[in-house]
Amino acid sequence: MNRSKIIEQLKSSFDVFIIGGGITGAGAARDAAHRGLKTAVVDMNDFAYGTSSRSSKLVHGGLRYLENAEFSLVFESVSERRILMNIAPHLVNPCGFIFPVYKSSRRGVFAINVGMWLYDGLSLFRSPKMHRSLSKKDIVKEEPMLNRNEFRGASLYYDCATDDARLTLETLLDAEAHGAVVANYVRVIGFVRDAQQNISGVKLKDEITGEEWETMTSTVINATGPWSDRTRDIEGRGDGKQRLRPTKGVHIVVDTSKLKLNNAIVCFHPEDGRVLFAIPWGDRSYIGTTDTDYSGDPKDVYASTEDVSYLLDAANFYFPLAKLEMSDVIATWAGLRPLVSDEASEDESKISREHEVRVDKDLLITIAGGKLTTYRKMGAEVVDKAIEVMRTIGRLNKKPQTANTASEPLLGAIGWSEDDDHQAIAQTVLEFSNDLISRDTAELLTNTYGMRALDIAQMVVTDQALAQLLTPGRHEILAQVDFGVKKELATTICDFLVRRTQIYFRDFSQGLDCCELVANRMQQLLGWTPERKQKELEDYRLEVSRGRAWQVD
Repeated sequence: MNRSKIIEQLKSSFDVFIIGGGITGAGAARDAAHRGLKTAVVDMNDFAYGTSSRSSKLVHGGLRYLENAEFSLVFESVSERRILMNIAPHLVNPCGFIFPVYKSSRRGVFAINVGMWLYDGLSLFRSPKMHRSLSKKDIVKEEPMLNRNEFRGASLYYDCATDDARLTLETLLDAEAHGAVVANYVRVIGFVRDAQQNISGVKLKDEITGEEWETMTSTVINATGPWSDRTRDIEGRGDGKQRLRPTKGVHIVVDTSKLKLNNAIVCFHPEDGRVLFAIPWGDRSYIGTTDTDYSGDPKDVYASTEDVSYLLDAANFYFPLAKLEMSDVIATWAGLRPLVSDEASEDESKISREHEVRVDKDLLITIAGGKLTTYRKMGAEVVDKAIEVMRTIGRLNKKPQTANTASEPLLGAIGWSEDDDHQAIAQTVLEFSNDLISRDTAELLTNTYGMRALDIAQMVVTDQALAQLLTPGRHEILAQVDFGVKKELATTICDFLVRRTQIYFRDFSQGLDCCELVANRMQQLLGWTPERKQKELEDYRLEVSRGRAWQVD
């Protein structure tokens, strides 16, 4: 949809207005739209700009939460994992996880095996696959690079990996398909209040054009993650109390020629015992995450030299044959966990991942905390609270419908095969394109867009120039730029290279070799002036340099 039309729609009135286009706001928007509530969701930057594109990219039950006896959180998580596998099979895929046990490990093989049975049991034995124990001989076969010095045994269990940014985006697009108004680069700069001083509207600013206006709404949900406290304090309206304890999580990306993994590996850092993962990622592998307090501006969070060194130390302990060095790091990402904690002295890694919903005296509803895996249920809970607030103050004049978000598939999963055969669907995409794209590109499109990959194949058939590869050695094509702009609300080069695709993280040049090509195409599609195009290129190059700041700090 044309951006100007979206902005005009935002000038209407709404039942539910959601601030924040991350995974939590997306889940709430989808739930509200499915209930037939007139819904809007905005983000001051791009969708999934913050934490929701900078997570460990896992949909998991939280095995380590068993250690803190958070059984309800684990049960909720494994239940939601199954739902997400059903409604987004193209994005949420089973992944093996190996939990190695060494002589120095704080838990022995027997204790870990008991934990695995409990984990499978909490999932009602519906994990992607049941766990199994591995001997030293098995490990040599499964993960030949894994450290086997003082090895006692291991367990192989199954969770899921995902593309967090695209899961967020598809959730928002589904909300839009059910009537929600969805806009990026729209900032909330204040609130409108009624005679009782309850919030009755929002003051908005289009970050692209600078236009400002007011929009009326029955209720407002603050789902801004690490920015939650700042949002609550717009115009000095908050009580000044910090609800959040943000912690920084950093990941590093290396090529599989340096670290080849068949499964994700659960690691405990040799220095402080914190949990880390080494995760296979196609032609790359990534290691993370750190867990340290952060008090700065969320937009300024990036990996430091210390962060990268910390992760390399752990990687080289578990994979001594890799001999990883700073020069092997292709890319990094850093995000903030919007954890809720009143205990300033509590160890960062022990803070609960439970979420919290609060209603301020002027009826602003804030949801913070939680996990990527449980976003759908969190969205339903905060919409329940919004309905309760609207009913209490007499602003709800209709009966909401039932939201079937647990059973209705996301857009890319509509028509997906029941046997979950990615290769067969990729073959269909290849044939649909009249073989104008490669098999590798067909697989990439399938795993990125699901059944909507057929729409991109059709673009290529219509205009063969769109089959052009974006950068040497990779499989993304020019048609994806068109699709990102026309169908996925991509507004900037960063939107496309960082979040609509993963070129920023996976390409050896981090997209610098193709950003000119992308800029030229986006200029044609969006009517950029030469000055706007130049600014976009400068912004993208600055983003890359920030992600590489650890090399010189």
